[in-house]
Amino acid sequence: MFAAGTSGLRATWKEKTETFGNALRIILVSTKMMPMAAIFEALAAPRRREILKLVWDAERSAGDIHRAIPDVSFGAVSQHLKLLESAGLVARRQQGRFHYYAARRKELGPLGKWLETMWDEALSDLKRHAESEETKPGRRRGRH
Repeated sequence: MFAAGTSGLRATWKEKTETFGNALRIILVSTKMMPMAAIFEALAAPRRREILKLVWDAERSAGDIHRAIPDVSFGAVSQHLKLLESAGLVARRQQGRFHYYAARRKELGPLGKWLETMWDEALSDLKRHAESEETKPGRRRGRH
């Protein structure tokens, strides 16, 4: 009777240990995935991708970024910048009352290369579209 009870305890202990181990693995995987989830959430919005492109090659102030996209309020630009910063896509530097933002290109590694490729392809598509519109029959040149 004692032996049967002990083996039952061992089985329960083993099950709990395996369950705990599986839960720990899930937590570790989730923790590692959370930064990627934040990055993809940040990149899901076209405006945030536009802002990231603006700070890709050079640091810009929040005001400069706002002036580059005047159809968006300064408050909305500020919120987008906070989300990009919390996702680790941009770095912020404060000088006096001004905030400057720059893309964290080195930290992005392969994701940064993918973004550059995406932007290059979009620019090529826009150029092809503009050229095809320009060569359409019946389109008059020289009038604006």
